[in-house]
Amino acid sequence: MGLLRKIFIPFVGLVLAFCFYSAREDFKPEMLKGKRVIVTGASTGIGEQMAYHLARMGAHVLITARTEAKLQKVITRCLELGAASAQYVSGSMEDEAFAEHVVKEAELLLGGLDMLILNHVGNSYFNYFDGDVGHVQKLLKINFLSYVAMTVSALPRLKDSRGSIVVVSSMAGKVGFPFTAPYSATKFALDGFFSSLRQELIIQKVDVSITLCILGFVDTESAMKAASDVVLVSPAPKEECALEIIKGGALRQREIYYKYAATKIPLLIRDWAPELLDYLIRRSYNVENLKKN
Repeated sequence: MGLLRKIFIPFVGLVLAFCFYSAREDFKPEMLKGKRVIVTGASTGIGEQMAYHLARMGAHVLITARTEAKLQKVITRCLELGAASAQYVSGSMEDEAFAEHVVKEAELLLGGLDMLILNHVGNSYFNYFDGDVGHVQKLLKINFLSYVAMTVSALPRLKDSRGSIVVVSSMAGKVGFPFTAPYSATKFALDGFFSSLRQELIIQKVDVSITLCILGFVDTESAMKAASDVVLVSPAPKEECALEIIKGGALRQREIYYKYAATKIPLLIRDWAPELLDYLIRRSYNVENLKKN
C-alpha cells in the first residue's frame, strides 16, 4: 500500500500538471500594455532585462535598486524601447521603510499598481559557511523581510486591480545546495511565506495571484563572477530568463521553473532518493577551484 501511494500520488500530480499547462492561456505581449509594474533590483542582471521587456510591451515601469546612476541609464533605455512611462526610486532594501516607500511612490506616480515583481537580492558570498550570523540576519532583511514589507504595502492596490505578485526565487530555495547557506535560507523563507500567503488569498477569495519563479544558474554578472569557475552547469541567458518570469506573472502561474530547474527532476529525485540528489549536486561543482578563491 505504501509503495502504491508513492507511485500513484506523483503520477496523478504529473497528469494534473500536464492538463493545467495544456489548457492555460497563451502569453501575448499586449497583456502588459498599459500595466503599472514595479521591478526591484532592476539596475543590472535579470531585473534590468525585465524592465526592457516590459518597456517593449508598453508598460508603465517603476524600477528600484541601490545605485541611482545605473537606474537612470536603465530608465533612458526603457523610454527608447517604448515604455508608456519609466521612473525610478533609489535606495536600500535593508531599510524596511524604503521598501514601503517604493510602493507609495508607485501609487503617486502611476496611480495604482497591477504587478509587483520582487527581484532584488543582497550581496553574499559563494563559499563554505563562515559562521557569520550577522550576515545571515542582514541577508534575511534584504532578501526576505523587505519582500514581505513591500507585499503588505502593495496588497491593497493589487486587490483593487486584481493584480499579480511575482517572486524571483531559486532552486536553492527548493533544494539544499552547498556554498550558498545564507542565500539559500532566504530563498526557502520566500517559498514558505508566499506559498502560504497564496493559500490564504484563495480562501479569502482575493483575486491577487502569486507566482514563484524557481531559477537555475543564470549568466548575470554577479553569478558569473561568484560561481562560473566552480559550477559545472552551463548558465542560461538572463534575457530569456527575464522574459519567462514576465510571462509567468502575466499568465498568473503558480510557479515557473527556468532552464535546468524546468523539468523539476531535482524535486522528484529529492522525494524518492534524497541521498542520490545530494551526490549529484556535489558532483556538479569543481571544489578545487572554490578553494583557490
